[in-house]
Amino acid sequence: MTNTFFGQIDPPQRLLMGPGPVNAYPRVLRAMAADMLGQFDPEMTAYMNETMALYRNVFMTQNQWTFLVDGTARAGIEAALISLVEPGAKLLIVSAGRFGLLLSEIALRIGAEICTLELPWGQVATLEQIEQALITHKPQVFACIHGDTSTTMAQPLEGVGALCRKYGVLSYADVTATLGGMEVAVDRWGIDVVSGGLQKCMGGPPGSAPITISDRAAQHIMARRHVEAGIRGANTQDGARPRIPSNYFDLAMVMDYWSEDRLNHHTEATTMLYGAREAARIMLEEGLPARFARHKSAGQAMVAGARALGLQVFGDDAHRMTNVTGIWTPEGVKGEQVRAQMREDFGIEIGTAFGPLAGKIWRIGAMGYNAAKPKVLLTLAALEACLAVQGYKAQRGAGVDAAMATYS
Repeated sequence: MTNTFFGQIDPPQRLLMGPGPVNAYPRVLRAMAADMLGQFDPEMTAYMNETMALYRNVFMTQNQWTFLVDGTARAGIEAALISLVEPGAKLLIVSAGRFGLLLSEIALRIGAEICTLELPWGQVATLEQIEQALITHKPQVFACIHGDTSTTMAQPLEGVGALCRKYGVLSYADVTATLGGMEVAVDRWGIDVVSGGLQKCMGGPPGSAPITISDRAAQHIMARRHVEAGIRGANTQDGARPRIPSNYFDLAMVMDYWSEDRLNHHTEATTMLYGAREAARIMLEEGLPARFARHKSAGQAMVAGARALGLQVFGDDAHRMTNVTGIWTPEGVKGEQVRAQMREDFGIEIGTAFGPLAGKIWRIGAMGYNAAKPKVLLTLAALEACLAVQGYKAQRGAGVDAAMATYS
């Protein structure tokens, strides 16, 4: 057996302008370098309480139950669904992209009866379509993706929570791709459970999933709590709701952990909490209106630059996410070669696509720390240069000029 020596990690510098992850704020990375604390140290539990308070502002909610699920954004999605949806219960899903399909994949493992509101990739559901689906299927839970990076479209959520309450349905939305970059107005929308991630507009690393839960949903989740004998007291009585079929993703137990009771469930991911806390501080210092405007400006500049280069932008402007832009690969251009050259020659990463859009569009993000004028202009300039190598004809400098004009 040979001894293999691996050197210190020294990754190449990349400007991450894809659909996520993106470059983290330096302040977030510095916060994550702080020393460890014990999980029940009063300083640590104070940081937990501060993080809850910060994310109430980020989510624009008064929900008491606003905290972190340890794990990537998908951990938040799975914790939400497995804690809300009982085996055999009906779950209505808006399916209009890769991440709508993800909701179905998770629900299948739960044993839910899955009903879908199917739409072509790139379309969004109207309130009328959602209401008709609620009437037709009579689900226990409604679930959707707010911003699906696979299609770069944002599902309008105004009025969705009220519709779900009208028909006695619990509601869930994933806001991983929009939290910190677009308005996530949880209380105004009336959505019961909303979860996100750090690695996109929040400008942190993947590994923590902020989540917020309404009192209505909390009651439903706590009714499924089955305490562990000898650890948390006696078992619940017969006839209780079906137990949540996960230990780690049991939100009732995680809520106990984040409560003032501090009932042990797991060891909090200390460095991730530091990073999540700092990401929220940065956002709130900037101010929500300014934050959303900065992302909107970056997205508008990217769209204008692409169109000035003669490129076709995917989807409709009315429902486009402000932070991710889909661009059709021009005929005769090898999309993967463009991506490779941008990475190798310019140190810039842009994304490819999934499913029916695989190999057909690029996905370019301008999120969090990277939703900035210089980074948008650099990306457009690099894209233009790489297209020219493949013989694509465009007026040189037109993309950068058009993007600059939107800023002025």
